[in-house]
Amino acid sequence: MLKHYDCVDATDLAARVAAREVSATELLDHALAAVDRLNPALNAVVLPQEGVARRMIAEGLPRGPFRGLPFLLKDLGCEAVEFPTHNGSRLFANTRYRRNSAIYDRIVATGVVPFARTTSPEGGVGAATEAAVYGGPTRNPWNLDHTPGGSSGGSGAAVAAGIVPFAHGSDGGGSVRIPASNCGLFGFKPTRARLPDGPYAGEGWAGMAIDGFLTHSVRDTAVMLDACEGADLGAPYWAPPLAQGHAAAISRPPRRLRVALCDTTLTGGAIDAEVRAAVLATAALLADLGHHVEPMRPKADVAGMMRAWTDIVAVGTALSIHTALKGRPLSADLVEGVGRGACAHAETLHPTRYLQAVGEIHAFGREMAAFFDPDEGNGPDILLTATMAEPPAKIGRFNHQTEDYVSYRMGPNGIFAYSPFCAVFNASGQPAASLPLGMSALGLPIGVHLAARFGRDEELIALCAEIEQAQPWVARRAQIA
Repeated sequence: MLKHYDCVDATDLAARVAAREVSATELLDHALAAVDRLNPALNAVVLPQEGVARRMIAEGLPRGPFRGLPFLLKDLGCEAVEFPTHNGSRLFANTRYRRNSAIYDRIVATGVVPFARTTSPEGGVGAATEAAVYGGPTRNPWNLDHTPGGSSGGSGAAVAAGIVPFAHGSDGGGSVRIPASNCGLFGFKPTRARLPDGPYAGEGWAGMAIDGFLTHSVRDTAVMLDACEGADLGAPYWAPPLAQGHAAAISRPPRRLRVALCDTTLTGGAIDAEVRAAVLATAALLADLGHHVEPMRPKADVAGMMRAWTDIVAVGTALSIHTALKGRPLSADLVEGVGRGACAHAETLHPTRYLQAVGEIHAFGREMAAFFDPDEGNGPDILLTATMAEPPAKIGRFNHQTEDYVSYRMGPNGIFAYSPFCAVFNASGQPAASLPLGMSALGLPIGVHLAARFGRDEELIALCAEIEQAQPWVARRAQIA
């Protein structure tokens, strides 16, 4: 039995499988033992399907880039026939699907061995993962008193704890990048529609939601993105085509870039001093690498975007909840407070508000595009900010007990105050990434955020790889791992 993976990242481990130094069965056994050992403290891995995983190995795995590696699917989306889901909710507990999603089929084609799902907050709404359906909060392996983030919090915790080398996530308002920041991992949100949504959805949250991965290294994310990118059959729109692919892009440094530095929120508010220090240190590193860095922030209606995001998500949440209720009353034993509050808020909106909010999101995307526009003369290639306004929050701060959905999202102590950067790029559709470049005095990870022009995924991920090479982070692991 392996004591630990003893590898740099998933790419390194896959090479060891290919060299027959370790087998897929041995790695699955190791992952299951790690779940038994660590999950009681973390509460990150749910709905195990060991039999499915062993059958996949026995039948022969696809000869993809990650053949034989154990893998976890977020318990929200990534629909698969053999992997039932709770979708983070007692209302949706043990949901089964009649066909696989396109993203699941593409993930499996890389040769990974999925064996369970990972926890998410109810409806994917929130920057913490404490859904009642899982019997308690999911905890951060760096410090069990703190959240790993959300909504891909279970995936972030499982990867950071060493249960698996990487995992699936999704991001509709920062849900890959927030747990990446909180758990000391790399998280990348591609350009809108870069990855498939079908066949269960044409778009998630008016096009703001997209799948992604929680990884230790840039190269692991790059290879997974290349394996999964591209529209599925009948997709309503496509992302701009890639020039060479993410993995090829990271094989050499990008051109020297113009970097806009924002060490406040995007509306000029103060952020935590330790977080700000990590942003400034990254700015200095980029300058040392020869990039042009100057203070600058976009003049875009961030507050208006956040209101539109809040209304769109409320309507989407209400639709899914009322569809699943099938005429039953909306009760506390089925839906948590924030979900019930989202339904109540949706009922207050005029029937035309949803389309109005979508229009406001699109207008905001144009404002952000204008900020990055090189034809304006000083448009940056990259915007550098923090990922979060502060280090990882304590357990309980963002649980779903409140029914004041709007305050939960937009109040002075709400999600947007805690995470004021990520959702901006879900709304604009731009590629964005969180890099694990800082640590707090209490030993909690701090992420630094980079965003690029729409469609410039390759340039952004190449810059991430250059930073990783200059300031490696992959050897830094949570103590529990």
